[in-house]
Amino acid sequence: MAKAKPRTTTVARIAKVKREKVILAYSGGLDTSVIVRWLEQQGYDVICYCANVGQVEKYDNLKQKALNSGGSKCYIGDLREEFVRDFVFPAIAWNAKYEGRYLLGTSLARPVIAKGLVEIAKKEGASIIAHGATGKGNDQVRFELTAYALLPGVKIIAPWRDPAFNTVIKGRSEAIDYAKQWGIPIKATKKQPWSSDDNLLHISFEAGELEDPARRPRDEMFERTKPVKRVTARAEQITVDFEQGVPVRINGKRMSPAKLLEEANRIGFNHGVGRIDMVESRFVGMKSRGVYETPGGSILLAAHQDLEALTVSRDLLHTKNQLAVRFAQMAYFGFWYTEEMEALSAFLTMSQRHVTGRVNLELDRGNIIVTGRESAHSLYDAAIASMEADGGAYNQSDATGFIRLQALPLRVHARRAARLGQI
Repeated sequence: MAKAKPRTTTVARIAKVKREKVILAYSGGLDTSVIVRWLEQQGYDVICYCANVGQVEKYDNLKQKALNSGGSKCYIGDLREEFVRDFVFPAIAWNAKYEGRYLLGTSLARPVIAKGLVEIAKKEGASIIAHGATGKGNDQVRFELTAYALLPGVKIIAPWRDPAFNTVIKGRSEAIDYAKQWGIPIKATKKQPWSSDDNLLHISFEAGELEDPARRPRDEMFERTKPVKRVTARAEQITVDFEQGVPVRINGKRMSPAKLLEEANRIGFNHGVGRIDMVESRFVGMKSRGVYETPGGSILLAAHQDLEALTVSRDLLHTKNQLAVRFAQMAYFGFWYTEEMEALSAFLTMSQRHVTGRVNLELDRGNIIVTGRESAHSLYDAAIASMEADGGAYNQSDATGFIRLQALPLRVHARRAARLGQI
């Protein structure tokens, strides 16, 4: 007669089946590696989700690491084409820069990653999403706003904001010790002088020694751009073709969005273009120092901005420039899936109808120099713009009345000021 299995085994099996599922945004770095184990120890069934948005990673190793760290499953989603097509290229079409400098590399990646998280949550029948963003940064807002927008009723677990987590892991040193305690392999050390995050658009560096805004970054820190003093490549001429505001070719070769950005990155690396070192205003209110390398994005944005000047009318262009500031703010803050962003997207599509053509650029020792542009949709008319003899399309004497009409409010104001003795 077969021996009956102990009742405790059945109870344990039932308890395991009933564990609540949580979908964790997993990168395999220090923070998310320890969070997997911590969540598992809290009694959750941890399902990891890693989004491939172009970061340098060994994904087979990453999946095994997630399982060894305490995860029950690990999904890896290849989002590179979607990321560039639906997030990076619209930002390029806006000529978007947060606070006039930052090309939004991390900001644009977070909503597509969070969208992937939501899709896995729906697939797994889960209503809890977790992430490893800190309580001081922007990413917590970006992840959570997207989750709330796409998964009504979602519950968020943010361990770095959880007192129970903070009693065990207060910071980087404790996280490293916790990983060693559980045998979780990590690259980080207590002496690492900065942290980084990369995707197909850029790589960012912050924290550690970079928290001193006066300190110059080390040359060995940079990965996507050669230091200008080490650039040996001669000046290079390239062309970028656009169709309705979307980059489609480099040097005459048509490529998919992700491949095109990869090629732009490769070219930009050799010439040291696309470095930004800045102090920015985080959404949560503090100032922070970030160092960014965005070689391909910088090239494409410079080309697009130039072609747009040739093909978009003055008033539409000026209105779009004003709205681009708002777009950059919303993307940076994490308000991607909103009605306002939908409205801005509709405006962008209309504004880009004629932004089709080619831009010639020269890359030389950290510089991106536009050297020419052409388009069948050009608004430039040499007969009108020429400083030589009039071609009949523009009568210079008409400017007299034009200027007097523009000056009418100024003249009225001056007369009043004269009556009051103010001038």
